[in-house]
Amino acid sequence: MARTRHIHKRMSQRGITSRMVDLVSQYGIDAGDRIILDRKNTEALLKAVDHLRKDLLEVHSKGGLVVVEAGDAQITTFAVDSYSPKKAGDKNVIH
Repeated sequence: MARTRHIHKRMSQRGITSRMVDLVSQYGIDAGDRIILDRKNTEALLKAVDHLRKDLLEVHSKGGLVVVEAGDAQITTFAVDSYSPKKAGDKNVIH
């Protein structure tokens, strides 16, 4: 979205960065012609980010994960480096 000279001036005066404005635009609550990201909503977002970080660290510790899907069904899952076509004896895999 385009930003006016007015908002640039106010951001500068109030120590508000472009990234902060983008966060409010993305995660704030629409209230007519305003978008509000208050302390309560910010705390909820921080808690969600903490949970996401914990889950991502678990996936990272496994070396990444693969989920196999067909249509709208999830069929199986495994660690990225857990399957070796060589060990499985797959003759059709190009090495």
